[in-house]
Amino acid sequence: MAVGEVVDARTARLDAAAAWALLQNVSRITVAKGKKYTTWNPRQDNREDILRQVMGPSGNLRAPACRVGTEFVVGFNEELYGKFFSEKSKEGV
Repeated sequence: MAVGEVVDARTARLDAAAAWALLQNVSRITVAKGKKYTTWNPRQDNREDILRQVMGPSGNLRAPACRVGTEFVVGFNEELYGKFFSEKSKEGV
Protein backbone atom coordinates (compact mmCIF):
# COMPACT_ATOMS: atom_id res chain seq x y z
CA MET A 1 0.00 0.00 0.00
CA ALA A 2 1.52 3.32 -1.05
CA VAL A 3 1.14 6.48 1.02
CA GLY A 4 -0.10 9.40 -1.06
CA GLU A 5 0.32 12.24 1.41
CA VAL A 6 1.45 12.61 5.00
CA VAL A 7 0.42 15.64 7.06
CA ASP A 8 1.81 16.41 10.52
CA ALA A 9 -1.15 17.05 12.84
CA ARG A 10 1.02 19.24 15.07
CA THR A 11 1.54 21.80 12.32
CA ALA A 12 -1.49 21.38 10.01
CA ARG A 13 -4.57 22.01 12.14
CA LEU A 14 -8.00 21.16 10.71
CA ASP A 15 -11.03 22.80 12.28
CA ALA A 16 -14.58 21.42 11.93
CA ALA A 17 -15.23 23.09 8.55
CA ALA A 18 -11.96 21.80 7.04
CA ALA A 19 -12.52 18.34 8.55
CA TRP A 20 -16.03 18.15 7.10
CA ALA A 21 -14.69 19.17 3.67
CA LEU A 22 -12.48 16.05 3.79
CA LEU A 23 -15.09 13.73 5.27
CA GLN A 24 -18.33 14.62 3.49
CA ASN A 25 -17.52 12.81 0.23
CA VAL A 26 -16.24 9.48 1.57
CA SER A 27 -18.35 6.34 1.69
CA ARG A 28 -17.59 5.44 5.30
CA ILE A 29 -15.99 7.04 8.36
CA THR A 30 -14.80 4.82 11.19
CA VAL A 31 -13.99 6.56 14.46
CA ALA A 32 -11.92 4.76 17.09
CA LYS A 33 -12.00 5.80 20.73
CA GLY A 34 -10.16 3.47 23.07
CA LYS A 35 -11.34 -0.11 22.58
CA LYS A 36 -14.54 0.91 20.79
CA TYR A 37 -15.16 2.16 17.31
CA THR A 38 -18.18 3.51 15.44
CA THR A 39 -18.89 3.56 11.73
CA TRP A 40 -20.68 6.48 10.06
CA ASN A 41 -22.07 7.18 6.60
CA PRO A 42 -21.63 10.92 5.93
CA ARG A 43 -24.39 10.90 3.34
CA GLN A 44 -26.96 9.52 5.79
CA ASP A 45 -25.78 10.29 9.32
CA ASN A 46 -26.00 13.65 11.05
CA ARG A 47 -23.06 15.95 10.32
CA GLU A 48 -22.91 17.32 13.89
CA ASP A 49 -22.90 13.81 15.40
CA ILE A 50 -19.99 12.82 13.17
CA LEU A 51 -18.05 16.00 13.92
CA ARG A 52 -18.53 15.49 17.67
CA GLN A 53 -16.75 12.15 17.29
CA VAL A 54 -13.92 13.15 14.94
CA MET A 55 -12.96 16.46 16.56
CA GLY A 56 -10.61 16.52 19.53
CA PRO A 57 -10.90 18.71 22.65
CA SER A 58 -8.67 21.34 21.05
CA GLY A 59 -11.18 21.80 18.21
CA ASN A 60 -9.01 20.06 15.60
CA LEU A 61 -9.43 16.80 13.71
CA ARG A 62 -8.24 13.96 15.94
CA ALA A 63 -5.08 12.14 14.97
CA PRO A 64 -4.29 9.80 13.46
CA ALA A 65 -6.66 10.29 10.55
CA CYS A 66 -6.20 8.12 7.45
CA ARG A 67 -8.00 8.18 4.14
CA VAL A 68 -7.76 4.94 2.20
CA GLY A 69 -9.68 4.89 -1.05
CA THR A 70 -13.17 6.13 -0.26
CA GLU A 71 -13.00 5.49 3.48
CA PHE A 72 -11.66 7.46 6.44
CA VAL A 73 -10.41 6.16 9.80
CA VAL A 74 -10.01 8.63 12.67
CA GLY A 75 -8.37 7.73 15.98
CA PHE A 76 -6.48 4.58 16.88
CA ASN A 77 -7.58 1.08 17.79
CA GLU A 78 -5.11 -1.74 17.11
CA GLU A 79 -7.81 -4.32 16.30
CA LEU A 80 -9.59 -1.92 13.93
CA TYR A 81 -6.36 -1.00 12.13
CA GLY A 82 -5.49 -4.69 11.72
CA LYS A 83 -8.87 -5.46 10.14
CA PHE A 84 -9.10 -2.27 8.10
CA PHE A 85 -5.65 -2.40 6.52
CA SER A 86 -5.86 -6.15 5.97
CA GLU A 87 -9.13 -5.66 4.02
CA LYS A 88 -7.65 -2.79 2.03
CA SER A 89 -4.53 -4.74 1.08
CA LYS A 90 -6.73 -7.62 -0.15
CA GLU A 91 -8.71 -5.10 -2.24
CA GLY A 92 -5.47 -3.77 -3.67
CA VAL A 93 -6.13 -0.22 -2.46
